[in-house]
Amino acid sequence: MNKTVHYLFDPLCGWCYGAAPAVSALRDLPGVSLELLPTGLFSGEGARPMDDAFAAYAWANDQRIERLTGQRFTEQYRHRVLGDRGPRFDSGPATMALTAVRLSDPARELEALKALQHARYVDGADTTSPATLAGLLDALDLKAAAARVAHPDAELVAANRARMDRAQALMREFGARGVPTLIAESGAKRWMLDLTDSYSIPHALASQLEAA
Repeated sequence: MNKTVHYLFDPLCGWCYGAAPAVSALRDLPGVSLELLPTGLFSGEGARPMDDAFAAYAWANDQRIERLTGQRFTEQYRHRVLGDRGPRFDSGPATMALTAVRLSDPARELEALKALQHARYVDGADTTSPATLAGLLDALDLKAAAARVAHPDAELVAANRARMDRAQALMREFGARGVPTLIAESGAKRWMLDLTDSYSIPHALASQLEAA
């Protein structure tokens, strides 16, 4: 029976970046469809200033993620992103950008998410900036999404809110405390996947789905 995996994430979540190889491996499995659902964890009331204490906490956590997963967090990111006291730590614009991709080129949303993560954690780009996000999408030839990010319309805002509401409802249903969270669905059955091993063994999630 075909399965759907609902991927609950935030585009500024370091652990979600760490889980990227495992999530990509799921997308390539036959009979498995992947649905991206941003939770808005670090947007709205979850956004915050980038101060010294938070930057130090984030960098220490990022180093742990790199050791476990092999995903890179560069000095460019440390100095240009964590070291910049101007922009807030706010995933709202990046979440909106991904919803814009979802509306115009849904098959490329995971590609766009990975590009945004690479831009932040490797290139040191400010992915809280709508202008930066529009430029990144334009460089991916996602021009319709880029235009909507620069000038969000009512349909985009409503779709973005609906996706976050759905993600948050799933988190409440399964008692999930954070992201990344993966909810598998097959017929009438839904269950949460265990990400523990997948950070170091990306194909571990495939084994879980096959066993189910």
